[in-house]
Amino acid sequence: MPYMRRDGDVFIVHLGAPGEQDSENRFHPDWLSGMNAILDEALASEGPAALVTTGDGKHYSTGADLAWCAGQPERADWYLTEVQQLFRRILTLPMPVIAALNGHTFGAGAFLAVAHDHRVMRADRGYLCFPGVSLGANYAYATVAMLRSRLPARIAHEALVSGRRYGAADALAAGLVDATAESDRVLPDAVEYARSLAHTRGPVLAEIKTALHRHAVDALQEPVVGYSDHALIRRSETSSA
Repeated sequence: MPYMRRDGDVFIVHLGAPGEQDSENRFHPDWLSGMNAILDEALASEGPAALVTTGDGKHYSTGADLAWCAGQPERADWYLTEVQQLFRRILTLPMPVIAALNGHTFGAGAFLAVAHDHRVMRADRGYLCFPGVSLGANYAYATVAMLRSRLPARIAHEALVSGRRYGAADALAAGLVDATAESDRVLPDAVEYARSLAHTRGPVLAEIKTALHRHAVDALQEPVVGYSDHALIRRSETSSA
């Protein structure tokens, strides 16, 4: 489960506790509830503030919990709607939001990272990837709209239609991340950058972000429909039977 600690003006959100069974920080419904509670807590604070998310160990996040969806496919649309709502909150949060990508960042985990204002990726290990095309899994329209809003069209196109795994150097060159750092500097560099922008926290920041990404924000607020019979969910259900 995610947890949060504070370093001065910076809230540091760990996407999972060290040693947890699911160290890939997948978006189980309980995990989503925990993240929303953490964001509520951060927003209830006063004064300058910024927020940094990071993982522990080999993974930042591998995204959607397909095993959970396979167990109750009739709730897949509800689940994906909840995931979209988290993306929307991160995208428009009224404080700077920085991703410290400590390791593999895949699928919905990569979409979550892109929703942040700034991304720092570990230089020597880990990949950022949108593997849907390789898995036979298309993405909900709103998540594609968010990616298109946050990235140059050419890069969004390449990342989605190729399923390419980007190491840190290639991710930086493509603009998928904003900085790279050695393993022991990923989180400190992200916190330092976040601290430098903590003074921008406030409703005006949220209004600017919303205006910048209006189309994506509106799309992310719409419920997801039609994924209960998604081929990837059916395959996951079969493989887990």
